[in-house]
Amino acid sequence: MVLFISILFFLFVVYAILIDYYRRAWNKLPLYITDDIEPQTIISVVIAMRNEEENVKQLLNSLEKQTYPKNKFQVVIVDDHSEDKTWELLSSHNYSFLWYIAMKLADHYPGSNQNMAHKKRALEVGINASEGKLIVTTDADCTFPENWLSTIARFYETTGAKFIAAPVRIETNRTLISVFQTTDFLTLQGITGASVYKRMHTMCNGANLAYEKAAFIEVNGFSGIDDLPSGDDMLLMYKIYKRYPENVHYLKATSAIVNTSPVRTWRQFFHQRIRWASKADRYDDKRIFRVLLLVYLLNVGFLALGVAAFFKPTYGFFLLLFLLAKVLIEFPFVNSVAAFFGQQRLVRFFLLLQPLHIFYTIIAGWLGKFGSFEWKGRTIKKVNFKR
Repeated sequence: MVLFISILFFLFVVYAILIDYYRRAWNKLPLYITDDIEPQTIISVVIAMRNEEENVKQLLNSLEKQTYPKNKFQVVIVDDHSEDKTWELLSSHNYSFLWYIAMKLADHYPGSNQNMAHKKRALEVGINASEGKLIVTTDADCTFPENWLSTIARFYETTGAKFIAAPVRIETNRTLISVFQTTDFLTLQGITGASVYKRMHTMCNGANLAYEKAAFIEVNGFSGIDDLPSGDDMLLMYKIYKRYPENVHYLKATSAIVNTSPVRTWRQFFHQRIRWASKADRYDDKRIFRVLLLVYLLNVGFLALGVAAFFKPTYGFFLLLFLLAKVLIEFPFVNSVAAFFGQQRLVRFFLLLQPLHIFYTIIAGWLGKFGSFEWKGRTIKKVNFKR
């Protein structure tokens, strides 16, 4: 017992130091204030879309409202073999800045199987067809503030960035699953901003990214990671980071926040998180892998304490003690991130959701390594990934 508690205590100390480092880095990360200079960069917004008939209208309306001059950006939407009315809805709109590409069944990587990187292939098709100097990627279920592209363009021209990670916010409703997703995602967004700012490790989200087309081509795009269904964001980011370590930035600006919808069911949530976790053992950036391993071991320690508490009440005392310590460690960080995203009202649920967070982290991490998941109507088996 003494040895187990000692190991868990050591992990907690390391974790506390790490989270406090993230908190201080996030708070030091300056807000980007745009100037009045009109940016000149030509932007291509590339969106891979599959079975998104429910989101087409709001997506196009949000893009149409962008204040960035229409002659300076194009939107390239690639329909990835949708099985609903996505293509029909897309082709019914006639905006001058929109390009639509319907992928054909022959569009695949040579020798790939059912687990091929469908989204990466769709993005690659869109990027190859694009005319912009700066590629901006997002998802079909997202909406954007009117100055989204203007802010990104100004930041790009100000910093000379080769890769820009930008903020994403989950729009919550009153359901438990949406509140849980949002509070969990706030932590991920805070870690993203802090780690990129301090160049501690690479992290981002594909719903709001920008990178030079030339840099994408220079690192051979998704080559080498084209067997994974996920990783069009973080794995690509690290490829560019290795080439341009001083030119990878995080854009901390409220005018650049992309809003996305929460998944509706717990089944969808777990499949989403398993998909995210499935690429963990393929990170060339071992710094982020070590962080993920620390977090996973710490949560497994909670599970072990919970099981042991059934047999020996003393373990229950330590379980409650460590749970309280976890909340005290994480709360100041999550609260500061929530303030930026305008979601501080959700932080009051932080303590109540801790057991659920521990459970999902263990399950998603395990199945991300050994299990399978469903995504956009496709079943992906991790055991078939190319090694």
